[in-house]
Amino acid sequence: MSINFLQPEYEVVRNMDRCITCRVCERQCANEVHHYNADLDRMVSDDSKCVDCQRCVTLCPTNALKIVKTNNCFKENANWHTSDITDIYRQATTGGVLLGSMGTPKEYPVYWDKLLINASQVTNPSIDPLREPMETRTFLGKKDATIHYDKDGNIITKTTPQLELSTPIMFSAMSYGSISYNAHKSLAMAATKLGIYYNTGEGGLHEDFYVYGPNTIVQVASGRFGVHSDYLEAGAAIEIKMGQGAKPGIGGHLPGAKITEAVSKTRMIPQGTDAISPAPHHDIYSIEDLRQLVYMLKESTNYKKPVIVKIAAVHNVGAIASGIARCGADIIAIDGFRGGTGAAPARIRDNVGIPIELALASVDRRLREEGIRNQVSLVVGGSIRSSADVIKAIALGADACYIATSALIALGCHLCRTCHLGKCNWGIATQVPELVKRLNPAIGSEHLVNLVTAWTHEIKEMMGGMGINSIEALRGNRLMLRGVGLTEKELEILGVKHAGE
Repeated sequence: MSINFLQPEYEVVRNMDRCITCRVCERQCANEVHHYNADLDRMVSDDSKCVDCQRCVTLCPTNALKIVKTNNCFKENANWHTSDITDIYRQATTGGVLLGSMGTPKEYPVYWDKLLINASQVTNPSIDPLREPMETRTFLGKKDATIHYDKDGNIITKTTPQLELSTPIMFSAMSYGSISYNAHKSLAMAATKLGIYYNTGEGGLHEDFYVYGPNTIVQVASGRFGVHSDYLEAGAAIEIKMGQGAKPGIGGHLPGAKITEAVSKTRMIPQGTDAISPAPHHDIYSIEDLRQLVYMLKESTNYKKPVIVKIAAVHNVGAIASGIARCGADIIAIDGFRGGTGAAPARIRDNVGIPIELALASVDRRLREEGIRNQVSLVVGGSIRSSADVIKAIALGADACYIATSALIALGCHLCRTCHLGKCNWGIATQVPELVKRLNPAIGSEHLVNLVTAWTHEIKEMMGGMGINSIEALRGNRLMLRGVGLTEKELEILGVKHAGE
């Protein structure tokens, strides 16, 4: 036995009384966990290859399978946990950086769960969303500080280009290449049907998806993959990615195995080569440089499209956002450190950045104090898990929320967190043709539409319970929130009172 042997993290449990040796599990598993043993005349499993994607469990016709977490353990103490020990064994064996996906698994505070929503009682009666109109439409972009009238007293609208959303939810950036063609198509179709937007990420826009342009946000990132004039013109808005919550301060890396012919053409890079996104934009080293890019993109699109600047939630995020607002951006997107769908270095993912709740509250307060809150809209992402999280984010000052992991789960993702391996059994984070086919865009988009529709119904119900009938009236209304189990400093940063006050 090797000194670095690690017990498989998951074990396949097969009920032999139910197994009919149909071999569905073998055909469906891209990780080759299952195979038929002719000598034994039964199915056997290799636990070491199992990533707990649940594909075999879901499709087993006789419900003969289940995946369980191993109960084998190291001798832990308060300082040394099993994860610390296994990470050292892995790095001592490979000499490499550990990768992980889908945000940090560490038990950092989730402030959404420590905030409670108010409800009307007796005075300021609640509103029944089934009987009364409830407005969830949201407009993103710069707003006038004053109201202008013509000589007849009519309001003169002079706003810069805006994004109009039917509900304050958008699909966050996930690039073509990191996710499949069918996953991208599902997002595009759903965004169009819902009247919201999806984001291309940094991978460019496949030629088949230009038809969804009116509901597309095109991204310009440090690698500038797939960026050209038609691409910029295709989207309803342009997003400059300066950072992302899962890996603040570093760039990206899409393995060459995922750079297929179509991905290569879309990204404008050679097929089969790794796509490396530099950590910084090589033409941006100051707010003034960022301003130049913002206005270069506006100029190139005749000032018809709002420009979004996306940053990771980090220390001093309020000051950073203030600079971005002053450099001409129309929308600031902030990504918290619990977010992230693709692969990221585990140490960065687990130790760099700050929670989105604290970042959002700090940015909203800073912009209000400086009198420039109207100059930008705020969009937040980083583990928005439910309609309640959306409501709380808006009450803390957000104009809208980005969702990504929630959207992937709606598409069938089971959070096995091995996106970087390119063998996604659900056809989402893969470019293998036979795996991509497993995600039907018609079904995928329908699930996304159902998810956002359900959340919108819940948002209306919660707003009605608060006696609020529009997103506009909820935005930044922190009186609608109370904290539980938070320190005085945390309450001060969030700008909310403790429950009972």
